[in-house]
Amino acid sequence: MELRQLRYFVEVAEREHMTEAADHLHVAQSAISLQIAKLEDELGVMLFERVGRNLKLTDIGKTFLVHVKKALQAIDYAKEKVDQYLDPEHGTVKIGYPSSFVNHLLPTIISNFKVIHPTVSFHLRQGSYAYLSKAVKSGDINISFLGPTPPEDSDIRVDILFSEKFSALVPLLHPLSDRDHIQLSELKEEDFVLFSEGYILRKIAIDACKSAGFFPRITSEGEDIDAIKGLVSAGIGVSILPENTLINNIPRMTKKIAISFPEVKRTVGIITPKTRELAPSEKIFHQFVVDFFTKLERFQ
Repeated sequence: MELRQLRYFVEVAEREHMTEAADHLHVAQSAISLQIAKLEDELGVMLFERVGRNLKLTDIGKTFLVHVKKALQAIDYAKEKVDQYLDPEHGTVKIGYPSSFVNHLLPTIISNFKVIHPTVSFHLRQGSYAYLSKAVKSGDINISFLGPTPPEDSDIRVDILFSEKFSALVPLLHPLSDRDHIQLSELKEEDFVLFSEGYILRKIAIDACKSAGFFPRITSEGEDIDAIKGLVSAGIGVSILPENTLINNIPRMTKKIAISFPEVKRTVGIITPKTRELAPSEKIFHQFVVDFFTKLERFQ
C-alpha cells in the first residue's frame, strides 16, 4: 500500500469521477485507474462501484475512506513538523512555566524574542514545580522556567538567569503599610495568605518565617498569584511574594514592603534536557533567554 495510492483513492472518492480526479491531480486517468486497482487487489475488496458515468463508494469503501483521511491528516501534520524543524524561523517552541512567571517575566521574554523572530510560534504549558521538572526529564517538554532552580543532575541542564528577592504584601490599611522596610519577625502575629500545600512558593515563605523565629499562621490559601493578591487586597491577611510578580502589578488596596531581615530570595533559571537535543527553534530561544538576562544589569 503506497501513499500515492491512498491520495488517489481519496481524490476519486470525493469527486466520484475518475476523469475529474485525474485532471485535478494532473496525472493520466489510466495511472489513477491502475493504482486504484492495485489498492483493491491488495485489500481484497471492491472500494468503488460504477453508477452510470460516476463512481460510488461501496460500504467498505466508505469505512476505508474515513480512516484513510485521518491517516493522511496525521502524515501531513508530521511532515509539517519536519518542515518546521528544518526551518527554525517557522518552528514551535514548547515552554513550561510556573504561575509566578505569568504577569511579567514570561511576557517580557516572549515579546522581546518575537521582535527578532516574529514567525516562531509558542506552545505554553503552566505547571507546578514538581511537574515541570519531571516533564523536562520525561520529554513532555524540552524547556521550562523554574524558580528556585533545581540542582543540576544527569538528566537536566540548569542555566541560572537571575536571583530575585521576596517582599511582603499587606493590606493598604495595615499598621505597617506606611513602612518601606520591615523585619519578617514583625509579621509573626499576622494571618498569612499562602499557596496551597505542595507549591514551592509556600515552602519558601514558611522557611523564611521559620528563620525569623516563628511559624506563620496560615488562614487562607490560593493556587495562583492573582488569588493570593486578591485575598490580601480584601484584608484577609498578609503574604510573601517574589519581586517579579509585583512589578507594575501591585493590587489596589495593598502595599509592597521590602523585607530587610532575613533576606528572602530565590534563583530563577531555565532548564533543558541533557539527554535530548533541542530542536533548532528551541536552541534559538534558549540562547536568546540566556543572552537576554546576561545583558540586564538589574538582574545581575
